[in-house]
Amino acid sequence: MTGSPLPSRPVRAGAALTAVAGIALLSGCAATASEAEEQATPGTGSSSSTDTGSTGSGAYADGTYTADGSYATPESVETITVTVTLEDDTITAVEVTGDPQKRESEQYQSQFIGGIADAVVGEDIDDLQVSRIAGSSLTSGGFNEAIEAIKSEAAN
Repeated sequence: MTGSPLPSRPVRAGAALTAVAGIALLSGCAATASEAEEQATPGTGSSSSTDTGSTGSGAYADGTYTADGSYATPESVETITVTVTLEDDTITAVEVTGDPQKRESEQYQSQFIGGIADAVVGEDIDDLQVSRIAGSSLTSGGFNEAIEAIKSEAAN
């Protein structure tokens, strides 16, 4: 059987398509840069706790925990204090207090404080990642930072 060699172009195109498909498949499994950063960087807020001494069935000790979280606004850096009560890894109570430096921050912190309990009470602490509460989006950054500090402290 005589004949010319097969053209290399279809083989290269097929290999290239296979490589691209493989990369696309694997990229769906990889953490995004922000997810990897969140996993590698625990919250940096200061924290304290009042542990009730009981241990729930979850990954966190039952008790009341307090931590600070900060966030940047266009005008200032703001800090809030978050206190949560945990039972079996579920938030049963939350209190947020702030000391706003700017008038606009006062408004947004107040809106956030007024709506946060409805968003997080009854939720598993590991499922929390608040973004916008009652129109306030920046305050949630400080809240999430404080929750990470609380999770670190409450971990069994």
